Amino acid sequence: MSSNDQAPINQDEVRRILDQHKDKTKTALRVCAHCSLCADSCFLYHVHDKDPRYMPSHKFINSLGKLYKKKGKIDRAGFKEIEEIVWRRCVLCTRCYCPLGIDIPEMIAIARDICRSQEVFFQWSELEQPAE
Repeated sequence: MSSNDQAPINQDEVRRILDQHKDKTKTALRVCAHCSLCADSCFLYHVHDKDPRYMPSHKFINSLGKLYKKKGKIDRAGFKEIEEIVWRRCVLCTRCYCPLGIDIPEMIAIARDICRSQEVFFQWSELEQPAE
């Protein structure tokens, strides 16, 4: 997270962004059949030995979906989990394919917008340093 990791969350701003995208988000959450067919189109899923945390549907549901279901009532610890998903587990390559028509990259981009509004960014310095 940024140096602003102690600042309170502006839940009104989070709700404003969620409300802007309410129809798309609500529809996507209802339509997702948890079929995992989107996983085959994600190169990160494959290079991480098919770790389910890298499935596009998992990333969408556990970032924007979580924010939507909690109606924006989330603290910094909750944003820490979402930060990892939207900034590190997805590169928005737009290759993920949902056979039911969910635009997963758009959903992740909305989650990123919400994170940006709260100054929640992935800090590359938080990555583990390689052993020398």
